[in-house]
Amino acid sequence: MSSKSAAAIGVSAVRSPSVRASRTLWNVLFYAVAIVISAFMFLPFFWSLITSFKPDDEIFSMPIRWLPSRLTLEHYRNAFTTVPFGLYFWNSLVLAVAGVVANLFFGSLSGYAFAKLPFRLNKPLFRILLAAMMIPGIVTMIPSFYVLKHFPFVGGNDWYGAGGNGLLNTFWGIILPGASGSFAVFFMRQFFLTLPSDMMEVARIEGCREFRIFWNVYLPLTKPALATLGIFTFQAGWNSFLWPMIVLNDPNKATIQMGLQAFSFNHQTDFGPMMAGALIAVLPILVLFLLLQKYFVQGIAFSGIKG
Repeated sequence: MSSKSAAAIGVSAVRSPSVRASRTLWNVLFYAVAIVISAFMFLPFFWSLITSFKPDDEIFSMPIRWLPSRLTLEHYRNAFTTVPFGLYFWNSLVLAVAGVVANLFFGSLSGYAFAKLPFRLNKPLFRILLAAMMIPGIVTMIPSFYVLKHFPFVGGNDWYGAGGNGLLNTFWGIILPGASGSFAVFFMRQFFLTLPSDMMEVARIEGCREFRIFWNVYLPLTKPALATLGIFTFQAGWNSFLWPMIVLNDPNKATIQMGLQAFSFNHQTDFGPMMAGALIAVLPILVLFLLLQKYFVQGIAFSGIKG
């Protein structure tokens, strides 16, 4: 062994403890900062949870009581007796599930076409789709409302879309405008690009039609992407407030987010039942994410690899 090699080994042996100590210090600092940030982000949820179990006189007591003197379920009882919260929960569930089913089917169908079918206007139409994703939803609300109101032969309308309310005040007025969102098409198209095209060629040689290739060959391989898109779509539909408020006028068709505003009246807010209702509204999304967490991570990892 040469003298230079021995010297290098000696230097590395001297430096290695300091290097390990430095890395350990950075790891400790990183986890400490992560814990502090996580605690600050969890604090509002913890306050909501504790508030839902606090007596009314302790919600805004000074100094702030983070832990109540006693636990009560009165706010949860009031949440279901003040308004028909169970009905609102069911309405939101129907709309969210219908939106998920529509987006998964039409989004995957369109994404497959953009990714695997070389039709003439493939790239121009996809660029238009990307441009549509940049338009804020608030901009399209008035045109969407006009189209729903003047939909022909629906809701008392004639051939010209006049004389009735069209699809307003119906669940279809909530489901149809978002049945195939731009994000759903883009997301599924990116995932289909990661799948090999050889299977499609083999299936065509075997005599399969295009829809059967999509349904039986490619769609079963997209479970991670479908799970991820399902979570995003369900969350968006479940938390939707402004559009259902505009379209739905019947109290029996109100959603759970619309029902939460019933606890704010005459410039006052009943925080106890509102916190209880908000926590109940969070449960479906939390349960869905926990059940599909594995697919969610896989979908994020594999989507968007190819441009």
